[in-house]
Formats: sequence, structure tokens, C-alpha cells
Amino acid sequence: MMKQLMISALVSAVALVTPAIAQEREGPLKIEITEGVIEPLPFAVPTFVAETAGADQYAKDLAAVVAADLQGTGLFREIPSEAYISQITSFDSPVQYSDWKAINAQALITGAVQTVGDDQIAVKFRLFDVFADDQLGEGLQFVGDRAGWRRMAHKVADAVYSRITGESAYFDSRVVFVAETGPKNDRKKRLAVMDYDGANQQFLTDASSIVLAPRFSPTGDRILYTSYETGFPRVFLLDVATVGRRAIEDQPGTMSFAPRFSPDGTTVVFSLTTGSNTDIYTLNLATGQRIQLTTQPSIETAPSFSPDGSQIVFESDRSGTQQLYVMPAGGGEATRISFGQGRYGTPVWSPRGDLIAFTKQNRGRFHIGVMRTDGSEERLLTASFLDEGPTWAPNGRVIMFTRETSGSGGTSTLYSVDITGRNLKAVLSGGSDPAWSPLLQ
Repeated sequence: MMKQLMISALVSAVALVTPAIAQEREGPLKIEITEGVIEPLPFAVPTFVAETAGADQYAKDLAAVVAADLQGTGLFREIPSEAYISQITSFDSPVQYSDWKAINAQALITGAVQTVGDDQIAVKFRLFDVFADDQLGEGLQFVGDRAGWRRMAHKVADAVYSRITGESAYFDSRVVFVAETGPKNDRKKRLAVMDYDGANQQFLTDASSIVLAPRFSPTGDRILYTSYETGFPRVFLLDVATVGRRAIEDQPGTMSFAPRFSPDGTTVVFSLTTGSNTDIYTLNLATGQRIQLTTQPSIETAPSFSPDGSQIVFESDRSGTQQLYVMPAGGGEATRISFGQGRYGTPVWSPRGDLIAFTKQNRGRFHIGVMRTDGSEERLLTASFLDEGPTWAPNGRVIMFTRETSGSGGTSTLYSVDITGRNLKAVLSGGSDPAWSPLLQ
């Protein structure tokens, strides 16, 4: 089960044995990500060189995933292989820069694959700044189980993305979500995990009860979620490797939901309904100590820690409408941060700590938006019949969310969008409630 749910390959990165060729430098090849219009950077990824028998298919597939990762950001544009003048037949052959300049390739990624023993492969790559006639950064090599070849491709793409944009990586990550099947009036829901791009889907629960709001731990090895298997919502903790689980809150006469981990993974923040009141609590997973953070006669829910663990953002109707508030992590006076027209909900703090993403409902439309942590500079990124439940990529540059279509035959689809509002795209149909993992280790 461990191999089915989490990639088991031990992927390591080491410098190639050719450091004299690879020079660490700051070259002209750079994408400056701003809110203006960005012309995608043209790049080429020839099929990787198969250096041993049995490596041919891996060589093709690895190059294809690297290209898809980069092009999927909206920041890069792949040059089709039909336009190539040069072909890469040997990983160590000198690059014919003039041939790649002729087709306007600004970045060139070359790679090679070897099979190692019966169940492993080794992947190495180099990145070249074509117009500077030079290599950009050192070559790297990844070794791991053959079943983990997509992770190696994501790691190559992460390295390329980071070197050119200066941003941290996010391709080598996973997303937990609610997989939905069946008609809208009888929807079956199961917890599932997938690669960030929708590949390698695996189910974690069956469809015997409704499940909602799964959330990864900071280390990616545990998941919090809400289940209705007892007839009332209860927060459960699931171990990804063993799929073992337990209820973390099971007080008679109460309902618990909307859980999230603290940044250090030791504490869970969640909503608890007792009688007619819903407040926010924390629970220490080691000791079981529960602390009530809010005491208002209103609905307080959807809490999310700041990355440094010092504050919590949440939604509340204490002002008469659903709005966003920030309070100290230990409870205390809360400050309202949302003041635009409409209702605000499902806030989640960016991994960078600079922004809060949210769902907004106004004039019959739903939006995914972001604002500064004090509520300033609100910016709406999407608009549709129903957009909700944002989650951040590990680098804080991309948001994934649920979009649902109208009508009795309406379906849920996972979408992603850049925080500038560009590059809106569908990721997976039949899914809702996504939550991004940290980068895999």
C-alpha cells in the first residue's frame, strides 16, 4: 500500500562528474514574473538520450513530462521537435548553439537516462542559455526506482524553473482531494491523492460515507479530513503510508470539521459545534489538550495558520455577514481584514506569508481572490457560477481550487491559476476540496 500511495523511490541529487564544464553563474536567461503580460520563453527539450538498453521509453516520457511541467506554467513555450536543426545523440557532445539560435530557442534542456539493475534508473540533465553560448548552473543526476520516473522528471523541471525564474520549486508535489462520481443528487465521495498535474491518482478511502476538506501535514505523511461516517461530521487523522486512521475529536453531542495542521505539525486547529454555537479550537496531537480560541455567539470556521504559527485567519459572521478575521494563534482579539462587497470564506495563508487566498461571493458570482494579510490590495483571480476552496502550491505562486458547473448535471473540476490571474486551466475533472502537499522529500 505504501508504494501505491506515496512514491517510494529514494531520489537523490548529486553533481555530475563534469564540474569543469558546468559553471555556476548569473546569466541573461531570466524570467521576471510581474503582473504585466509575459511573453513565454521559448525552450527546447529534445528526447533524452537512452544510454542503456531498456531506457528508450523512459527517455521519451521524461522529456515529455519536463516539457509539460514548464509549458503548463504559462511562462515557457516549447519549440516543437519538427523545428529542430540539431539533434542530441550524445549527452556529452558539444552544443551547436547556432542551430538552436536559428529556431529562437532561448533555453535548451538536454538529458540522458540509464537503467540501473532490475528496478532503477538514473537521469541526468543540463540546462543551457542558448544566446549566451553557455551552461546555466550545474548538471544534476537523480537516481531512483523506475516506478518513480515521473518524480525525476518533475525534479528536473523544478531545477530548470527555479534557475530561470528565481522562484522556488513546486512540480515535485502532490495534491489530496475529494474524488467525486455519480449524479449530483447521489454523489459518491472518496479521498484521493495525485501528482500536482493530475497523474498517479490513488484512493485513500472508500465511498461508504461523505468526506470533506482533506489537508496535508507539513511533512506530507498525514492527512486531516472530515467524515460523516457516524452521521455527524468528525475530524479524522489518516496516515498516508498505512492508511490507518483515527478520530481526533469524538465528544458526544458535538460536531468537528474544517481542520488544518499548525506549521510544526503538532497541533490541529478546527471548528467545533456544541449546541447552537460554532467556535475555533486547537488540539495538541500528542497530549490531547484542547483549547478554545473563540467565544463569540456566531459561526467561526475555516481557520488557517500563518507560516510562522503566530496568527490564525478564519471566517466569521460575527459582523452580520461572512467575513475574514485574523487573531493571535493562542486566541484573543480578532481583527477584521475583509471590507469589500460580498461574503468572504475559506481563507488560507500563503506559504510565503505575504498573502491570504479566499473565496468570495458577490452578486451571484463566486471568485477566488488574494489579499495582503492586513486586507489591503484585494485582487480577484477568477469568476464563475461556483469557484471555492483555494489551496497554495508549495512556492506560493499558484492556487488550485474547485469549480462547479450549474444545473442538475453540474460537475466539479479542479482548476489552477497563477496569483497574477493568468494561466487559468483545468487540472482534473470529478474532483473537489484540493489541498497541496509540501515539496516531496
